[in-house]
Amino acid sequence: MKRYTTFFSQLKKAKSQQLIAISLLLSIAAQAQVPMPAPAQSKPIVLTGGTLHVGNGTVVPDAVVAFDKGRILYAGARSGYTPAAGAEMVDVKGQEIYPGLILPNTTLGLTETESVRATVDEREVGELNPNVRSLIAYNTDSDVLPTVRTNGVLLAQITPRGGLLSGQSSVVQLDAWNWEDAAVRPDEGQHLVWPTSAPPRFFGGATVDPRAAERREQARQQRLNELEQLFAEASAYRYLSTVHATNLRLASLGGLFDGSKTLYIHADNGKEILEAVRFAKRLGVQKVTVVGARDAWMMLDFLKQNDVAVVLSRIHALPLRDGDDYDQAYKLPATLQKAGIRYCLDYEGSMETAGSRNLAFVAGTAAGFGLTKEQALTAVTLSPAQILGLDKDYGSLEAGKSATLIVSRGDLLDMRTNDLTHAYIDGREFNRDNKQTYLSNKFVTKYGVK
Repeated sequence: MKRYTTFFSQLKKAKSQQLIAISLLLSIAAQAQVPMPAPAQSKPIVLTGGTLHVGNGTVVPDAVVAFDKGRILYAGARSGYTPAAGAEMVDVKGQEIYPGLILPNTTLGLTETESVRATVDEREVGELNPNVRSLIAYNTDSDVLPTVRTNGVLLAQITPRGGLLSGQSSVVQLDAWNWEDAAVRPDEGQHLVWPTSAPPRFFGGATVDPRAAERREQARQQRLNELEQLFAEASAYRYLSTVHATNLRLASLGGLFDGSKTLYIHADNGKEILEAVRFAKRLGVQKVTVVGARDAWMMLDFLKQNDVAVVLSRIHALPLRDGDDYDQAYKLPATLQKAGIRYCLDYEGSMETAGSRNLAFVAGTAAGFGLTKEQALTAVTLSPAQILGLDKDYGSLEAGKSATLIVSRGDLLDMRTNDLTHAYIDGREFNRDNKQTYLSNKFVTKYGVK
């Protein structure tokens, strides 16, 4: 009898250990997944004692930020606030409170692994695709999104690539179940990649065909003629009766002529920026923003006179020409700031999807080359909100705006001190874990060192 009792005891113990092992495996698998989106804010939250960086250049020490139902109720000095009954008080003394960062011109959510073609959904075939909507290809289950949120990027402009007229971008928030939930400002702009007139670069002393330049210019002019015809047809289409089937290509361009959409022109060379802006203005486009704009420093008066905003692509770059200053790209934000031109920063370039988590540090570089820290912060918060048409709700921490904000133990723009302790999108505190933090914790547990 004792033998049978021992057998069943061991069997029970084995089953218990098996259940524990399965539970641990499920727990590990769950941790490695994209965190579940946060539920709606259920009660008022009050952050107290931190230093408030409003986003418009104002800094308030020993501040209070109170919000409920996703909207900011109060943001200012502690002395001017009376605590509301039933609010959750969160002590952030000694920490920094910032608006959530806004990332323009990105393929985040459209590209998972750049070297794996099946995970890249950022472009359509053909040259003229104004009806393409990047929003419907946006993947809210991307493993990359949580890694970007960890450094404070909470909103992004999801932008198509490729062709001459790439399609429509949309602004999303980065904690959602699907693209419908994520959408903040859908189909807010068209993206035009201006054809370059620069000859291709040759290495190793390759012979250049003297007729190649002529053929290249003829092909370029043909593309521009097709583009101009499409814009002219779209402008006329607005006045036609809609009783017949809708022409999606032409209808999608209509907002450019009444100011409800922005034309984002991707160009770096000064001559091409000049040519592209004049082209758009001549055809009646109301709102123009230049993306890239490496030569913007050459044409400050032109940009200002034409009220053209600029989205500066990665400023961690080498000079374009041998005669340029070594720090030309680094100091370009300060040059635009001094000239009074509307601008913001993005992170376009190689490894842009995963690298976009470094947006705050790009702003930090700009702060080291002429901008103040608060001006650099504005370049990744309020300025992109204004350029993208979001500033009524996002970009700064002011009463009535969305409670989309982050709290860091140190300077957000410094990679040595950036360390988020709290993050909220529309008042919802989401899970800040990601695949990389999971792996870090896993191997810290194994080896006992960080």
